[in-house]
Amino acid sequence: MKSRLITLEGSEGAGKTTALNTLCQTLDEWNVEYIVTREPGGEENAEKIRDILLHSEHLHPKTELLLMFASRNEHIENVIKPALKRGQWVVSDRYVDASYAYQGEGRKLGFEVVKWFDDFIVGDIQPDLTLLMDIDPEIGLKRIKSRGQADRIEQEGIEFFHRIAEGYRKKAKIHPQRYAIIDSAKSIPEVKTLIQKALNKHKRHLL
Repeated sequence: MKSRLITLEGSEGAGKTTALNTLCQTLDEWNVEYIVTREPGGEENAEKIRDILLHSEHLHPKTELLLMFASRNEHIENVIKPALKRGQWVVSDRYVDASYAYQGEGRKLGFEVVKWFDDFIVGDIQPDLTLLMDIDPEIGLKRIKSRGQADRIEQEGIEFFHRIAEGYRKKAKIHPQRYAIIDSAKSIPEVKTLIQKALNKHKRHLL
C-alpha cells in the first residue's frame, strides 16, 4: 500500500477537529498506519516558529510568509518525508494550501509569490487528498469566540477571513481532482456523513 498525504484545510471555526476525528476513524477502519500532525508546527523547531506566528504583537505579511515556509520546511524534512518513507500515511491539519489562502489572499501577497515558495520548499510532497471545511466566515468567527482568548490571526477583521475563504475556493478550482469541499455549516452528524462520503469516493485512488 502506497503511503499517502491527506490534508485538512479551512478558516477559523470551520470544524477541522470534527473532520480530523472522522478521518482518523475511517483510516482505522481501512487498517491504515498513519501519523497526525499540524501546521504551523508539527516538529520541535516548527512549534517554536508557530509560537512567533500566533502570539507576536505584530508581523509584516512578508515575514509571516517566510516564517510559515521556514516552519513548513522543518516539518516536511523531519516529520512528513520520514513518515512517508516508512510507508505511513500522514494526516496534516493544514499544509501548504493554507499559505495560498492566508498569506496569498488574506495578506494580499498573491498566489504567484506563494507558488515560488511552494515549488522551492514543498516540491513534489503534495497532498493526495485535501478536505476543505468550507464555512461562511461570520459563522466560523462566532464559533471561535467561545474558545477564549484569540491568537494574533484570529483577531483579524472579517474581510481578512472573507479573502481566506475565497483563496481556498480558488485553490480548489485549480486542483479539483484532489479537493473534497465539505459544507461545515451543517450539523456535526451531517458533516461526518459528508466527510465519510468524500473519503469513500476517493478510496480507490488512495488505496
